[in-house]
Amino acid sequence: MLEDIKARGHLPIVAGGTGLYLRALLEGLFPGPQRSEELRERLRERAGSRGSNYLHRMLRRLDRAAAEQIHANDIPKVIRAIEVCLASRQKMTELWQQRGREPLRGFRILRLGLDPDRQALYERIDRRAEKMFEAGLAEETQRLLEKYGGEAGPLSSLGYKQTMQFLGGELTREQALQAAQQAHRNYAKRQMTWFRREPEVHWLRGFGDEARIQREALARTEKALATDFRG
Repeated sequence: MLEDIKARGHLPIVAGGTGLYLRALLEGLFPGPQRSEELRERLRERAGSRGSNYLHRMLRRLDRAAAEQIHANDIPKVIRAIEVCLASRQKMTELWQQRGREPLRGFRILRLGLDPDRQALYERIDRRAEKMFEAGLAEETQRLLEKYGGEAGPLSSLGYKQTMQFLGGELTREQALQAAQQAHRNYAKRQMTWFRREPEVHWLRGFGDEARIQREALARTEKALATDFRG
């Protein structure tokens, strides 16, 4: 897709996504072991009966570095990481380094990162979680639960997981909201820790919807393009 955009004479811009997706885009993915549906089903059953944290603890024992990069609620990625470790009898992070990967070629990468004030970020996260609940997150979760059952993938993700606890009577609505807010704040903190390790990131000290930040991002992009044309 990036080559197609480039061929049309446009500038590819990739926004959002997790650190793992960014690394896969820029550095490529390694050819891991084949999928084992039998193993995956057993792991999904474990997640259903014992919770996502059980699988995440299992991954931590197998590959601590991979566990630090994958959120416990991201069950598909946790399962794949466990599958790779068990099938290869190696840590997945070691395989990343040992096996050949095809990095992105033909592009000069400009990394721009948003680094807003931490307290302001947390306040936005809390407001967003409130709006999710106000917009009918509980009703949506109930419909998903009735249609797909408790094993539906999205129901283990942030927000849905806490709403499931509310619908199951484990938490009050207010407790579920507070738990969702805390989970999102923790996730944001982990993401920032990950991206801090990325090389050559130009950090913009604010939010992406601020005019000042947009001007700075545009200026850095124009500067990088001008350097390419001169070089």
